[in-house]
Amino acid sequence: MTGTVDVVAIDGPAGTGKSTVAGQLAQRVGAHYLDTGAMYRAATLAVLRAGIDPADDAATGPVVAAADIRVSAGADGATIATLDGADVSREIRTDEVTAAVSPVSANPVVREKLVALQREHAVDDFLVVEGRDIGTVVFPTAALKVYLTATPEARSERRHRQNLAAGRASDLDEVLASVNRRDHLDSTRAVSPLRPADDAVHVDTSDLTLQQVLDRLTELVGERIGVRDV
Repeated sequence: MTGTVDVVAIDGPAGTGKSTVAGQLAQRVGAHYLDTGAMYRAATLAVLRAGIDPADDAATGPVVAAADIRVSAGADGATIATLDGADVSREIRTDEVTAAVSPVSANPVVREKLVALQREHAVDDFLVVEGRDIGTVVFPTAALKVYLTATPEARSERRHRQNLAAGRASDLDEVLASVNRRDHLDSTRAVSPLRPADDAVHVDTSDLTLQQVLDRLTELVGERIGVRDV
């Protein structure tokens, strides 16, 4: 893409609070919120429903290419994801999908389709978008690029608390191992590896509250883009 676009690109590893921060930031600054992670989770769910090994690129690509995947933000800012017309917002957050999303996300056919979908949302719109390659691949000319990070221990603790709050069984050591495994897979994949854009603003959320992170990002949006009427 050429020319600066009114996009706030928020990238970073799993567990840094990207989804929560992006959704609330969008409401603060009068932008639309796009959860690209939900897109990849919906694609992964399509693969699992088809009974295909997520690591089988040859079989995975056609399944996702044929799937109707859509994401939007509800009135409360929460992501609504649909797969072939059915709401799968809760199902895409299961442990089964989480465990399989990295290999599906690394598939070149999958990424080509979903990147195209993500760019469609930016036509004549003001977006806050979160993911893992938003500032480097999807919107390289975004007006503001932010790279959220936190220690693996802090991210694991957050995910552990989220699991317990949702009524899911959770072991902190297992969550930490999963976070480290996801980091390795995301940062070493051949296509669009996780890395900060050269011009991204780094924000370490390890010791920050949600409000502190939102205040910092709201300040950055005001400097680079401006805040719209909500």
